[in-house]
Amino acid sequence: MPDFQQVTLLLTGRQNFQPGPETICIRRLYNKEIFMIYIRNEGLDFQYEISDVIKLFFMDEDVAFTDDEPPADDRRIFILIRAKESGDHVNLSILFRAPGMQCHKESTVPAADEPYEARKLLKREMKRQMYLIFSEYTGNCLPWGFLTGIRPAKIVQEMLEDGKEKQEIMDRLTGYYLVSPDKAQLLYGIAVVERDILRETAPDMISLYIGIPFCPTRCLYCSFTSNPVGKYKTMLDGYMKALEKEMDGVCEIIRNKGHRIQSIYIGGGTPTALDLDNLKRFLESVESKFDLEHVREYTLEAGRPDSLDKDKLKAIRDSRVDRISINPQTMNDDTLTLIGRKHSSEDIITSFGMAREIGFENINMDVIAGLPGEDYPMFEHTMEEIEKLMPESLTVHTMAIKRASRLKTEREKYGLTSRHEVSRMIDLAQKQACTMGMHPYYIYRQKNMLGNFENIGYCRPGLESIYNIQIMEEKQTIIALGAGAVTKAVYPDENRIERAFNVKGVEEYITRVDEMLQRKRALLL
Repeated sequence: MPDFQQVTLLLTGRQNFQPGPETICIRRLYNKEIFMIYIRNEGLDFQYEISDVIKLFFMDEDVAFTDDEPPADDRRIFILIRAKESGDHVNLSILFRAPGMQCHKESTVPAADEPYEARKLLKREMKRQMYLIFSEYTGNCLPWGFLTGIRPAKIVQEMLEDGKEKQEIMDRLTGYYLVSPDKAQLLYGIAVVERDILRETAPDMISLYIGIPFCPTRCLYCSFTSNPVGKYKTMLDGYMKALEKEMDGVCEIIRNKGHRIQSIYIGGGTPTALDLDNLKRFLESVESKFDLEHVREYTLEAGRPDSLDKDKLKAIRDSRVDRISINPQTMNDDTLTLIGRKHSSEDIITSFGMAREIGFENINMDVIAGLPGEDYPMFEHTMEEIEKLMPESLTVHTMAIKRASRLKTEREKYGLTSRHEVSRMIDLAQKQACTMGMHPYYIYRQKNMLGNFENIGYCRPGLESIYNIQIMEEKQTIIALGAGAVTKAVYPDENRIERAFNVKGVEEYITRVDEMLQRKRALLL
């Protein structure tokens, strides 16, 4: 690790690629030492991309922008970046100076007719060169190279659509994006599986997401829109009425547009945090209001055992729901207590057994690699217990330090799992999934993930979740209902996506549901 307290990036360049001064600055806390990069933005607006690359190597950060320059006696990193047009290409030059290291990197970027495309190409190459510099400086090569986006499989999908063969795609992933060979192979395999599902989707098909933003308790790492159901009990009736009103409006939109519903996903929160009467009321509303004739998949997150009982499972089984999730996250009781779960690992086993007894034949389970306080043997125990249950699909998340979570605000209380240990956990999960007859079928990534790894969905062949693939690959319009839900209208021919956002607060959603519907009408009609 470099021995310095202040970090400064000095950049030059403007939007038209003419040189001009620019200083970029980020404040961060890493291993109890303060590292700062001062930012004064003029011309090239690349501070976001530079921050993303630096976070790959220095995850634990606070970011602030300032016009102040560091004191002259501080030890600093200097990076001078120049971008200049030259005929049919742009010359990119990066000079890096730091205690113990100095380098100069140059590359060229093809010019593009559209300004947006030109900036996109330049930003990508700048991230690549910045990654190479920081990789050399820290001695770390990361499994996903300089990729920082949520949906890495989209890169492969685009190359497949352009008619590129496997070897050419693999060479691009490993040679340009600097992805490790095993991650490149994983990404290619997932993209091929997804492609088969995407090809079956007709242009008039959409999917629905309906959010129930309540949970028994809020987990340590959670940043989703979820509220303790006990605290909001008096608002449940009002929320259900507002949600039913939004359903009515969305039904009208779907009829007017001639859409067919391909998949439905009920998420949250924890939908089964609803009491039995409200759960039945909700499921009956979905089936009475929407035309489910063409629905190929209907998922409900049954989630946590402390929200489940036999009567609720029977109510779900009596509905059109054909896929549920029972999400342990871990099978270690001490960790369950630490993260705020009010149930034991035995409760998970009991709930899963009840679901099987009642007749559910398509059950997903979620686990998290790198939970606070967990080491490899603890994760190994979780995977052994999951294998005994033999679910149809398994989603393996890597622990992410989310900005709005208690884990982020109370970070100093918890020890994080090392990159090496998380890597071993992820490799084990892949082997165990294979042992259970599963293959990887979708992938996504988040910011501030331990070790810069990934989240992967595994399933038995033929049980790939349509909704999970559609939400990741963004080839289909997904209409989202409920507090905090985000509707995405997809226009594949134009490579364009537009969004309509619902307010997050339960009380605000109840009082503003008419406005939420108007936003959808403006977007979709």
